[in-house]
Amino acid sequence: MDERPNPDQLLKQVQADEPDPHRGRLKLFFGANAGVGKTYAMLEAARQRKKEGVDVVIGVVETHGRAETAALLEGLEILPKKEIEYKGVQLKEFDIDAALARKPALILMDELAHTNSPGSRHPKRWQDIEELLDAGISVYTALNVQHWESLNDLVAQVTGVVVKETVPDTFLERTHDLELVDISPEDLLKRLKDGKVYMGEQAERAAENFFKPTNLTALRELAMRHAAERVADPGLSLVRERLLVSVTGSPMSPRLVRATARLAASLKAEWIAVHVETPSSVQQSAENNDRLIRTFKLAEQLGGETVTLSGQKVVREILQYARSRNVTKIILGKPARPRWREWLFGSVVNEMARQGGDIDLYVISGVGSDFASRRVSETKQRLPWRDIGSAAGVIALCTLVNWPLVHYLDRVNLAMIYLLGIMWTAYRLGRYPALAASFLGVMAFDFFFVPPYFTFAVADSEYILTFAVMLTVGLMISTLAGRLTQQTEALQRRVRRTRMLYKLSRVLSETPDPKALVQTAWKHLTEFYQLPILLFVQQGKNELTVVAGDAAVFGVTHETMGAVEWVMHRGEAAGTGTDTLASLGALYLPLKGLQHPVGVLAIKPSDPLFFQDPEQFQLLETLAGEIGGALESTELSEAAGRSQAEIETQRLRNLLLTSLSYDLRDPLRRLSRRIHEMLDPASPLSEKSREALMKEIKDESDRLEKMAADLLSVIDTEMSGSLSEKP
Repeated sequence: MDERPNPDQLLKQVQADEPDPHRGRLKLFFGANAGVGKTYAMLEAARQRKKEGVDVVIGVVETHGRAETAALLEGLEILPKKEIEYKGVQLKEFDIDAALARKPALILMDELAHTNSPGSRHPKRWQDIEELLDAGISVYTALNVQHWESLNDLVAQVTGVVVKETVPDTFLERTHDLELVDISPEDLLKRLKDGKVYMGEQAERAAENFFKPTNLTALRELAMRHAAERVADPGLSLVRERLLVSVTGSPMSPRLVRATARLAASLKAEWIAVHVETPSSVQQSAENNDRLIRTFKLAEQLGGETVTLSGQKVVREILQYARSRNVTKIILGKPARPRWREWLFGSVVNEMARQGGDIDLYVISGVGSDFASRRVSETKQRLPWRDIGSAAGVIALCTLVNWPLVHYLDRVNLAMIYLLGIMWTAYRLGRYPALAASFLGVMAFDFFFVPPYFTFAVADSEYILTFAVMLTVGLMISTLAGRLTQQTEALQRRVRRTRMLYKLSRVLSETPDPKALVQTAWKHLTEFYQLPILLFVQQGKNELTVVAGDAAVFGVTHETMGAVEWVMHRGEAAGTGTDTLASLGALYLPLKGLQHPVGVLAIKPSDPLFFQDPEQFQLLETLAGEIGGALESTELSEAAGRSQAEIETQRLRNLLLTSLSYDLRDPLRRLSRRIHEMLDPASPLSEKSREALMKEIKDESDRLEKMAADLLSVIDTEMSGSLSEKP
């Protein structure tokens, strides 16, 4: 087999690895813990750059009362902070607008994992830094190992402390320079004792909890190993590995995602987080659904791709998708569940091992009992008691139907009446009422129609088999009917979304006028979502205006227009469901064309969690992309039409000028000849001949004057048409 790399893939990877010349550079001062000297090293490096003539500004630096660190601030420009009012308290945060307006060559942003105050543009400081880098400003920043997202669970295992403030790997992997700042655990403990890390009671608490010698040693080893992996030159290599991790709404899924991210980073491989939506998982609890959404967001932050599949069998769907994407390794969790459940319902891990073929299988044990958490979440779901009561009524109706037939039909046929009632219950009321109907049907059949009557005793042992078969068939019918109902509901949702996307694409392709196109898109989106929607399109050079939707109903404010301009400029989503301007209460999406954004879509959900569902968000992004592409297409078509019209006008102008030049040549030649004849002294003219020449000269002059007037009229028409086309 030819293992030579594809030249096109090599070129594509080289181009992707080349740094953007317009983007700032990010340098990370990385350490195992607070107090190792990251801020000090960052300030020393900044002072050296200032000596070299670099424009250096301090955005945020936390000295924590350390005199030697504060001394390094002298001579460096410090940006004033922005005051934000929150619950009657004035908070001070980094002013990103002031930094963008100042636009230094290098800015210092300490404590990369910091969480901004509510009301800031971005919830996290690393997102502020991302915008600074995109603006061409280089950044120095500092980070402890416990704040690296993919290492979060390892740090928790080592220290017993779950760190909440983390930075995603997708941001950290774009670091240009990483400098490890390290001291020994003994020196760090001495610094803590001397008050150079924390002060007073905070230092005592740190020494008793986080700053233990065993913790410091383990964190130092983790930081050194991770830094070595990150700074190692991977060389030019093609992605030959692709990983897939199966996730659910269980508490162990985030651990699986982080483990997959670490494995993918070490292998320089792509990876995918996949959730299989089975009939039983469609109706999962709100807690599990929220946990699944957070797991998908975590996977995206760590650089993974997220995919939702639908099907009856988890293993079959995962393997089919894995083979279609050339996945080489599958990562699964090993839930803590009783052996009897594995024996009765099967095991995904065992099934995957049997059917996986040449795909490697990694099994990672979870922390705690996944089965226990699932059982607790299931008990929190309320049973549909009203439907169960209706199921009892159906069984009572079957009993009334069977009562007059007991003397005419065999008892097996009476049991069929109960099975018919169970099937109807499963079809109309769902799984749990059908399960109740199965038990109640067996009990009613035994009590009323099996001797001795009106007791649950059984005289003939053959009826025990009848009861068992009847109950088994009833349970199977209820389970299958419940699955079918859930799968039908999921399919209906997908069909509805697909139909909406197809209908919108078709209508947009048939609407050549930009104004009509925007109105049509707004109408379809409003009918589909039943929510307030606005469409902003750029008018002229810089002005963004509402071209579809009711701005008064939506509630357009100065902050709204600021968000719209930010989305248009950055080409990224903002608002509800995102990490940017999330407090605005609406979602803003760019209408992206192939070349640049052409507008902004704003939608205000009634439920803030509505667009946190990745599938909902991806659908809306797709719809916005369709609208943006159609708008750009109409703009390009109009521009092409104008260009064609200009070409045709220029052709007609040239043709007219050529024609006029030929028409003017003969009158001018004759006029010149007659004038020479009159002025020639060698050939005297009679009075009559002179009058004839004068008349001919006048006629030719009138003709030339008329042609000149026609030419000026054409030129004036062209000039006025050109001026009217200019904005």
